[in-house]
Amino acid sequence: MPASAHPSLSARPTLAELADALEAGRVTARQLVEDCLARIDDPTGEGARAFALVDRAAALHAAEAQDALRRAGAAPSRFAGIPIGVKDLFDIAGQVTTAGSKVLAGNAPAAADAITVARLRRAGFVVIGRNTMTEFAYSGLGMNPHTGDPRAPFERAVGRVSGGSTSGGAVAVADGMAHAALGTDTGGSCRIPAAFCGLTGYKPTADRIPKDGAFPLSGTLDSIGSIARSVACCAAIDAILAGAEPDALVPRPVAGLRLLVPQTVASDEIEDAVAAAFEAALARLEAAGAAITRAPFPEFGEIAGLNAKGGFTAAESFAVHRALLEEKEAAYDPRVSVRIKRGAGQSAADYLDLAAARRDLVARASARLAPFDAMALPTTPILPPKIADLATDDAAYGRVNLLALRNPTLINMIDGCAISLPLTGTGGAPAGLMLAGIPGGDAALLALAAGVEETLAG
Repeated sequence: MPASAHPSLSARPTLAELADALEAGRVTARQLVEDCLARIDDPTGEGARAFALVDRAAALHAAEAQDALRRAGAAPSRFAGIPIGVKDLFDIAGQVTTAGSKVLAGNAPAAADAITVARLRRAGFVVIGRNTMTEFAYSGLGMNPHTGDPRAPFERAVGRVSGGSTSGGAVAVADGMAHAALGTDTGGSCRIPAAFCGLTGYKPTADRIPKDGAFPLSGTLDSIGSIARSVACCAAIDAILAGAEPDALVPRPVAGLRLLVPQTVASDEIEDAVAAAFEAALARLEAAGAAITRAPFPEFGEIAGLNAKGGFTAAESFAVHRALLEEKEAAYDPRVSVRIKRGAGQSAADYLDLAAARRDLVARASARLAPFDAMALPTTPILPPKIADLATDDAAYGRVNLLALRNPTLINMIDGCAISLPLTGTGGAPAGLMLAGIPGGDAALLALAAGVEETLAG
């Protein structure tokens, strides 16, 4: 279905297009919210699986308030009035933060918004609801036995995973139930759903965005990002989340770009359809003047060994969940609890060794990438798998989950910033082109990605 039914908007409006329409009076914030709510309520759609809570009354009131401010010339930003979905692990004042689990359902409502939610509200975004997610964000596939499995747009009747852990957010944006989604990314949780749903997903340098009010998976690797319809959309949200004013994004020309295509790990076990879409994208960039270098990236070959005992995610999530598991393990998704409990097998010395090894890894990887403007690799080596193939087969689930997470996790482990751009292969099959930069290189990466996006769009 198209993302917008309003006659003044394109089928998949960007934030800039929505802002222009609002400023020109061609659409109101209330109309945007009503359109999103209608799509959420569509009994043939994915609304029930994409949203854990729809904040209907509050969203309509907020939209009316933004319309009034705009009429008075006092809109807090040009994005005021645009509906956005928020992943269920962020605090929203007055709501219980369940992080996709039954375990936290009895907790007290949050006393205040997470910093990131508060910053979006201050810019005038309208929070339309809480998006579903993998329980406690611990999977790259987006399946959740408590809330259901949101289906990717590709071959929806077949039923394919939407990617995790920001699963509901991606489906909401793809189906026009929201125009952007706030998510987290610990090992691909914004980029994988973006790739599987034909969207753009951004993972900033981890320490760029404050994590206060976001239920943690791994304090070391967690990053707060977004899923939207363009690089400029993600760049605008990233600026707001970082407490800055969004500037107009100036695309960097592709001619002269130096792109490294890593030949270590990132291209292993790649499905033919993904390889074809990725190689076609590289060919277009090379034809536009980019210099493509294919070379080993030895640091990537070390990461599986570093994570052999579960890595930071298992250790740090176990610290968060240890007491909860003792009391309520039966309420957990077993596919999540088994991964959390791997953290019990790490000693304090193991953890300290891992932290030291990662610091060295980040330094060496940054030095290797420094001569290039960015690296380019498939976001995931696979297309979105069928839900039915994974529903009861734990071995298949584990294998496919690791494949989905593998390439994005490489970037989290080297503390980089990364963005996934949508590629469409044969028969509309979705794949992602991931561009990644060194820690702190967010502004340069976003400008570069905008230029790549223009070139791939023709």
